[in-house]
Amino acid sequence: MNTSQTEIYDFMSQRSLAVVGVSRTGKKFGNTIYKTLRQNGYKVFPLHPEARTVEGDPCFPSFSALPEKVGGVVICVPPIQTEQVLPQALEAGIKLVWLQQGSESYTAIRFCDKNGISAVHGQCIMMFAEPVGSFHRFHRWVWKLIGKYPSRNADSTSTAH
Repeated sequence: MNTSQTEIYDFMSQRSLAVVGVSRTGKKFGNTIYKTLRQNGYKVFPLHPEARTVEGDPCFPSFSALPEKVGGVVICVPPIQTEQVLPQALEAGIKLVWLQQGSESYTAIRFCDKNGISAVHGQCIMMFAEPVGSFHRFHRWVWKLIGKYPSRNADSTSTAH
């Protein structure tokens, strides 16, 4: 089943987010997500177990180390790591997650469903982080053209919060 526009809107309406999947070198897609969200006015906190800074900003080793509660988390790591991060997010009280394409798994989605976590999956956050850059605006247009863009009434495998 697909993620609905409502679930995407609920996630994107959070103005304080954590990003899991940033790297110290800046060469991971998680860094691109982090920078884009920050540039688009979100308060964003990078999470990395070993880095002290990411993109010149303080980095945090865990959800419990964050200076404030966040409204959601973007996860941009391999599925096996996603499955390890989700219980930590739940323990921190986070009920909105974005499983960036490539980070989701059946086990991760099922964990979210069983624990009342609203999970956006199968979508690229860069197509929804307004203002959307030209490449992702084109990507969004193509998805609309071929019918892969989420509809308002799409059923979802995620539980609404």
